[in-house]
Amino acid sequence: MEAVLPYLAPSLREPVAGAARRLPGLEEIRLRAGRPVELVAAAGSGFVTEDGRLAAEAEAGRPIGAEEVSRTFQLVCQGSVYAWEEELRGGFVTLPGGHRVGVAGRAVVEGGRVRTIRPVGGLNIRIARQVRGAALSLLPRLRRAGGRLASTILLAPPGGGKTTLLRDLIRLVSGGVPALGLAGARVTVVDERSEIAGCVAGVPSLDVGPRTDVLDGCPKAEGMMLAIRALSPEVLAVDEIGRPEDVVALREALRTGVTVLATAHAGSVEEARRRPALGPLLGEGAFERAVVLSRRSGPGTVEAVWPAG
Repeated sequence: MEAVLPYLAPSLREPVAGAARRLPGLEEIRLRAGRPVELVAAAGSGFVTEDGRLAAEAEAGRPIGAEEVSRTFQLVCQGSVYAWEEELRGGFVTLPGGHRVGVAGRAVVEGGRVRTIRPVGGLNIRIARQVRGAALSLLPRLRRAGGRLASTILLAPPGGGKTTLLRDLIRLVSGGVPALGLAGARVTVVDERSEIAGCVAGVPSLDVGPRTDVLDGCPKAEGMMLAIRALSPEVLAVDEIGRPEDVVALREALRTGVTVLATAHAGSVEEARRRPALGPLLGEGAFERAVVLSRRSGPGTVEAVWPAG
């Protein structure tokens, strides 16, 4: 909360902070013009009241004005919406620390593509957390014969904990885990959305390990090729693959002998197989492991580890 409060309109900071203290494990702060602020956590959700309490029903909350949403958006964009137009094409802005702000409103379209979103009618601030040790129990199941890490894809619906688990895998693989006989490896992270490492001025603000290089804000397909040419990684990590160009780059990376750690949106291996880009990758055995995650016992719950071929 301390990291994201300064980006809220001043009139919202005190009531939101007060209500957040009543909802442990806060995951999202949702602002919608004309309606009360909604706080979301794994344990439930509620609406912020005028005096900083948390109400179960929206009618008990204090509706916020369009100017408060607009002021928050200006703070998120650091006063220059134009400077963030490229990020807004994807519908979000990433704050230092990896916190993602999703934007809702009227899309401005040029040439069939979204150029920006103006005016803004709502914001969803997703709070990033580093959970050290989150992947430790999973790691032994991702090693193949000889002790080398298997190329792995993490599958989950949005909010399922993919990025948090991937971040901790990167940290463990980079530093090594002597107790598991795992030596540290050179890792390159292609962090297109700045969520994995939470870079500020190119420097990670989250712990991704001592042997990790980060290409921040770099498109995945281009970044994977750049990493292989220039940074000689042993492990390549990317978040949320799914575009055809991502698949082409992944195939090229795997042909060089690099181990790939990736995530994708899907609730099961079967769902992933039905996606046009992911299906062929899984069918040809590009990933040696597929890990299915859910929110059943909180984000990042491991439901199954499958051979992906």
